Amino acid sequence: MEQDSNVETNDTTEAEVQRPLKETHPDSFVHLHLHTQYSLLDGAIRLKDLIPEAQKLGVPAIAQTDHGNMFGAIDFYTRCKDAGIKPILGSEIYFTPGSRFDRRAARKSANISSQDAEESSRQIHHLILLAKNNTGYQNLCKLLSKAYLEGFYYKPRADVELLREYSEGLICTTACLKGEVGYNFFTGQDDKAIRAIEKLSDIFGPDDFYLEIQENGIPEQKIVNEKVIEFARKNNIKLVATNDSHYMTPEDATAQEVLLCIQTGKTYADENRMRMTSQEFYYKSPEEMRAAFHYAPDACDNTLEIADKCNVELSWTDEKGNQIYHLPDYEIDTDESLDDYFVRVTKEGLQARFDGPQFRNIVNQPDWEEQKPKYYERLQYEMDLIMQMGFVGYFLIVADFIQWSKDNGIPVGPGRGSGAGSLVAYALTITNINPLPYNLLFERFINPERISMPDFDVDFCQAGRQRVIEYVTQKYGEDKVGQIITFGKLQAKAVVKDVARVYDLTFAEANMISKLIPDEIGITLDKAIEMEPKLQELIETDPKIRQIFTISKRLEGLYRHAGIHAAGVIITSEPLVNYCPLFKGAKGEKVVQFDKDFSELIGLVKFDFLGLKTLTVIDYASDFIKRDYMPDFDIEAIDYEDEKVYDLISEGDTIGVFQLESSGMQDLCRRISPDTLDDITAINALYRPGPMGSGMHDEFVEIKHGRKEETYPFEDLKPILNDTYGIIIYQEQVMNIARKVAGYSLGQADMLRKAMGKKKLKEMERHKQIFLDGAKERDYDLKIAETLYDQMAKFAEYGFNKSHAVAYSYIAYQTAFLKTYYPPEFYAGLLSTELSNTDKITTIINDARNHDIEVLAPCVNESLWLFNVVDGNLRFGMGAIKGVGEGAVEEIVRERTENGPFVGFIDFCERVNLRQVNKRTVEALIRVGGFDGCEKELNRRTMLENMEMVVAYASKRQKEKEMGQTNLFDMAEGSEDTGANQLDIEYTADWDDREKLLYEAELIGVYVSGHPLDRYQGVIEQMASMPIGQIQDIDGTSKRDMVLAGMIVERKPIMTKKGDRMCFATLEDLSGKIECIVFPKTFVQYEEILLSDDPIIMTGQVNLAEEPRKFFPSKIQKLKEQAEERVSSVRLNVPMTSLNEGRLNRLKQTILGHRGTVPLHIIFEHDSGRARMPLGSDYLVNPTPQMAAKINEIFDADAVKFIIDGKISDVG
Repeated sequence: MEQDSNVETNDTTEAEVQRPLKETHPDSFVHLHLHTQYSLLDGAIRLKDLIPEAQKLGVPAIAQTDHGNMFGAIDFYTRCKDAGIKPILGSEIYFTPGSRFDRRAARKSANISSQDAEESSRQIHHLILLAKNNTGYQNLCKLLSKAYLEGFYYKPRADVELLREYSEGLICTTACLKGEVGYNFFTGQDDKAIRAIEKLSDIFGPDDFYLEIQENGIPEQKIVNEKVIEFARKNNIKLVATNDSHYMTPEDATAQEVLLCIQTGKTYADENRMRMTSQEFYYKSPEEMRAAFHYAPDACDNTLEIADKCNVELSWTDEKGNQIYHLPDYEIDTDESLDDYFVRVTKEGLQARFDGPQFRNIVNQPDWEEQKPKYYERLQYEMDLIMQMGFVGYFLIVADFIQWSKDNGIPVGPGRGSGAGSLVAYALTITNINPLPYNLLFERFINPERISMPDFDVDFCQAGRQRVIEYVTQKYGEDKVGQIITFGKLQAKAVVKDVARVYDLTFAEANMISKLIPDEIGITLDKAIEMEPKLQELIETDPKIRQIFTISKRLEGLYRHAGIHAAGVIITSEPLVNYCPLFKGAKGEKVVQFDKDFSELIGLVKFDFLGLKTLTVIDYASDFIKRDYMPDFDIEAIDYEDEKVYDLISEGDTIGVFQLESSGMQDLCRRISPDTLDDITAINALYRPGPMGSGMHDEFVEIKHGRKEETYPFEDLKPILNDTYGIIIYQEQVMNIARKVAGYSLGQADMLRKAMGKKKLKEMERHKQIFLDGAKERDYDLKIAETLYDQMAKFAEYGFNKSHAVAYSYIAYQTAFLKTYYPPEFYAGLLSTELSNTDKITTIINDARNHDIEVLAPCVNESLWLFNVVDGNLRFGMGAIKGVGEGAVEEIVRERTENGPFVGFIDFCERVNLRQVNKRTVEALIRVGGFDGCEKELNRRTMLENMEMVVAYASKRQKEKEMGQTNLFDMAEGSEDTGANQLDIEYTADWDDREKLLYEAELIGVYVSGHPLDRYQGVIEQMASMPIGQIQDIDGTSKRDMVLAGMIVERKPIMTKKGDRMCFATLEDLSGKIECIVFPKTFVQYEEILLSDDPIIMTGQVNLAEEPRKFFPSKIQKLKEQAEERVSSVRLNVPMTSLNEGRLNRLKQTILGHRGTVPLHIIFEHDSGRARMPLGSDYLVNPTPQMAAKINEIFDADAVKFIIDGKISDVG
């Protein structure tokens, strides 16, 4: 594979010897200072608008000069080339007069305040640089890269050193009022301006240096223009006219001002905000520009001169038109050619597979000797194709970093995407999926009919992903490895929120408006207004909202910020900067400035390193299993035909099971009742909007369970459709049918599949005829064949990639296996990956408790940083406690491991290094009950109130020991004095259960030792529509009326713009949390209840179209009062053996102390049955939890049941 740079350095092109533009376009004008959407939150010119307008105006060339970057260079270049316009690649760079490394230079030269020094060190100027030729393009890439990687301080800054180093092939113009020349002329520092001119002229040479003038209606600009023109005429320096274009039309000026407000966080009304001060910064026609500069026609002519000079020609293909890829050489330590080495290790890898545990069942089958040649044939076919297409190095590079990961204890997924269809990948252990039993197709991954680089997506354990990236960086060179940029857009909801803030709407008001925009992928504002009548009404009746939407529509789709691709890593043969400019991520990452599509276009090869949390779960669980049960446990060697595992899935007991845990998935698992891995694969493919919307999942269920007949269009398609009961579910099935019925090659079939999937109608019509002609040649019934083709086209719209589904079904099965056979270890792994996600933790803990696994509070003698398994139960990890750092936990675990368990609070404080385990950590451990297991004398409150004294005493003792000081008692042989007798401990009563629970919730995010709602759980189950934890998983997009019950755990009352009070609140029950938006009318009516800590019940609506879903209550009541109101009777279950005179008297007094209107029935339980005795009207009760608690206490049992809406409910 060719390794040379894709930027040719031969700078003589045909364009240079053509007639000059001054002759061919004498009245034209070329914009050389222009900001597109890639000048983030500044440029409002969309390339899709710019290029057609330039064509319309007949301009010969355009420059792109975005602020400090070349993010859009290839996008711009290719669009211009396609339109027949010369692209001029450039940038308006940020330039610092000092050193790019220096952030505090000013403080060295003057005795000034740090604030003044900060301002001075941040001072930067603008400068326009344009690439004349390919050398200039490469130099501009390098200059901008160093500005980011070495000079970034608020902005990517270049300095004189970089300008001198990379000036070759570049044209320089002096930019706007923020340029060094313009700024100094404007501020009256003419001598500095002149020195700057001399410096820049010296660096770039008089032929390639131009003094820039603009006509924008700004008074300061006029002053600068006069000085610049005068100096230029006197010193024979060339002028150039520009417009600093930021938007397309004058009507866009306000929208661009709003864009700047979004960037700077200012409101439109703020007098001190950054502003453009005129409406002249639009893309003007040549006539407008020449009219504006009528006094300096040479400045306009020079735009044509510069355009003539700029002739960058980028090529990314070889002389045959094949794509050039910049892949590093894979180094081998043998004398073989790379192809020979590849063939040898691949064949050895396949043999190792034959000898391994996954093939144990296959090789023992009676037809193995017949099957074996199919593997060799497939392997040879794939190897030949990979070598022919030049992809050997790619496969070996991927195999290498995957093998390194496995050798270094970093779990790797079994496969992902179409790569799982490759037998070579399986042989090289890139994947762990044998493609042949599942009919997976290599051509779905690499299509021999269409050359494009293969793309392995690799899942790594989330905790180890960064280590793998560090490995490839070290192996191939830091300068040859980088990540890929992404751009966040101002999408419909986001742009409305941003613009609303600029126009000074409150967060609540902006939120309210944005929530009216449907949650639909790719929704536009125009479509949202069409779909939502309330939006139309707001726009029509409220002028401010109308203005917000007018501006939002002008800004919609512009880029908001730059980020980093979640997985993509590029590895190149030469330093990255030889191919493209680089960007610096927020954490210092080296990032390619072109997005993944344009990176691929210029021949950069992307490797996807994905972090999959579930692999971490499996890894953690496996570690516990190895520690406690089976040292040689291997998740890859488990039985994939275990009935108990399929039973668990078929019961819908899939919380925590990869891909199968949502309520909808649980339901589908119960309905399908899978008994093979093929069924799990089908579940993964079916549970998506397309198949579900078409009813395909229902048909699958009916046929699988024999309630509907299994049919096939042609009998010989049964081997292709057998696994899915005759239904076309997978893309691979479409390809195989095309091959079987119509004689397509698999490469051609893949192109058919793509055309169908993307609804390319012309292409589909063409293929239909090919398909029918092929079917006719093979004697298939044409009517049935036509119907089949139409079915294929329909299913292909949402057909799933089977390779991906199979790979992820393996992971689903593995997690189900762990949940079936090792539930505590499985839950510990799950919880350890969700330390900061309290909603997830709540759901997992509830599921663990449903499986009779106890979840224990943190403990200094048993907890680790992550969750731990202790005697079959789960011990909370100390890492889940706010204020407790990993270093402190390491010290606690080290001390107890080396010197035994802690015997109490004071012992703990004396033994751990209190420089690592600080007071904040100790306090947090006290509040969550971390010492309850070892401290026998002091309760939590006593420990906390004496903590300062104990820690001070322990610190003193530790310092004395470090200095070698001991006292008589320390030296006494066998002394067990811990120092407690020297402390004057003040004992106080402990917090009540409610206070303890509140501290747990505050510091861990969940209640551990209990829940304030425990006593109400029966009531909530009867009165609420559903558990809160299930709401996010409901299918549907409509609004649904609901009744929810729980406790408010967070609340934020706010004032709307109109002066009304409303509230954002979080409602929690035992299953999860949901955000509630309480509008002013409801808040005023129920404020007192909402702001109390009492359990409540809410009536309102959930909008299922929103993600995440939120609740909009219209009625709020106290749960206790509502429960009491709806209690029709109280039942008291009393064993006859527990009755005595004392208890009966206490019962009578309790009943009389809670008089009310609800009848009480006593059920006497005895050996021969039960007897019911209703008490008379003298003993009607008020059914409160307090009454129930007192009666339960009398009989030392859960004796009281409330009958609510005819159903029995536990209370208290």
